[in-house]
Amino acid sequence: MWAVEGANGVGRPLAQRLLESGERVVDVPAKLAARVRLFDSGHNRKTDAHDAHSIAMVAVRTKGLRVLRIDGELEAMRMLTDRREALTRRRVQTVDRLQALLAELLPGQAKRDITTGQAKRMLATVRPRNVAGKTRRRIAAEELTELIAVEAKIKKATAELKAMVLARGSRLMDIHGVGPVVAARILADVGDVARFADRNRFASWTGTAPLDASSGEQNRHRLSRAGNRRVNHMIHIAAVTQLRLDTEGRAYYRRKRGEGKKPLEAIRCLKRRISDAIYRQLVEDARRAMPDLVEAGPGGHCGATQESSAVDLPPHIDTSDQPLPGPAPTTLRPIATTRKRPLTATG
Repeated sequence: MWAVEGANGVGRPLAQRLLESGERVVDVPAKLAARVRLFDSGHNRKTDAHDAHSIAMVAVRTKGLRVLRIDGELEAMRMLTDRREALTRRRVQTVDRLQALLAELLPGQAKRDITTGQAKRMLATVRPRNVAGKTRRRIAAEELTELIAVEAKIKKATAELKAMVLARGSRLMDIHGVGPVVAARILADVGDVARFADRNRFASWTGTAPLDASSGEQNRHRLSRAGNRRVNHMIHIAAVTQLRLDTEGRAYYRRKRGEGKKPLEAIRCLKRRISDAIYRQLVEDARRAMPDLVEAGPGGHCGATQESSAVDLPPHIDTSDQPLPGPAPTTLRPIATTRKRPLTATG
């Protein structure tokens, strides 16, 4: 058995190669290894030798570590999602350069959200006569051509992601505001939903659960900056989409505003509500995919398993933590206790 710390992060390439070779690999949470290293004689010094020793100790003494398995479809979904996000960033940069060039060619006619059709019509009206103007127009035409190509790639990647999500049997897209891209990112990063015991653990992992910041008699909470920020961003997109449409999320947001909450606070409440809805849908999908498992597993719901895909991201907020190894068996004999005789007065 191989134990890899961060098998879904830095150690993912190694874990993938071991799994492809038919080896058994378990994922050791970084927090467990850090706790073992803290109580070791190395005074929590982080070296390769100390790390290897702490990881081995966790793997030997801890029960219930997640066993990784290969999931080619999930790996492909994750790569395609990363590719689409890179294309989106590239599109934004191309649009910025194109708008800057058009603003110089057509002063006072710049548009904030420009489309390829609008850019074509604007560029067709420009007929510069000097060398600088001709060069600027040629570069703008090249940027426009690149923008059209990038948008075509984005559209193709979105269609592929939608087909993958539907082929996996997920119904996340039934939730308002959750499209193919959001659903694919959630599936790729969550992997096996059995990692989360309940919706509260899932919300902690997504960063939608507020942190307690109470002091004395003052009871308050603050925004959590921890958790998986990519999934948190996807939930934020779903929340903003629900606010634009006539949905239950929009009505919920207005109720929170009526209770006196500020706009950002109301959006945070809506994001937590969407996080719970996503968790329930993931659990239902897991039950539907494994109907034979009727008893609740370690995750707290039907179909829960300790096996996880090698492409999952490890939870960072107390979701994958396992208890520390139990105390070693006692080797010393218990001290025999003798009952004290009461003092008696003697004549």
